[in-house]
Amino acid sequence: MTILDAYAVLALLKDEPSAEAVGRLVRAGGRLTAVGVSEVLDHLVRIAGADEEEALLDLAELGLLGPEAVDADLGARAGILRARHYHRTNRAVSLADCVAAEAARRVDLPVATSDPHLLDLCQEEGIGVLPLPDSSGSTWSPT
Repeated sequence: MTILDAYAVLALLKDEPSAEAVGRLVRAGGRLTAVGVSEVLDHLVRIAGADEEEALLDLAELGLLGPEAVDADLGARAGILRARHYHRTNRAVSLADCVAAEAARRVDLPVATSDPHLLDLCQEEGIGVLPLPDSSGSTWSPT
């Protein structure tokens, strides 16, 4: 199993190059955090213009509406992680990215993403990763 970041789920829903791999991860029990659910829904409705009910239905059909809970400890650890690593131009990781990273660390699972900033952060923190192809089909490799 893996922890999926929101970008991975959006890539699946948009049928991007990593869609097939993400689909396999979802079917194998890949999990999204509660903050990841929020981020996916925000993107689908606000940016992609999806109907709210259709966006919810898309996530429900994937089985991603029973997400990893975010408690105070996980939230605090994610906030500290972001404070340590965030840089506006060099490492623009979102708080949702950091929640996914800390959730993965907590349950000792890799984070599945194509976000190079999140992948770099996880590598530095010793959090397992499963790099996915980005929207252009390129896959991150460790530096």
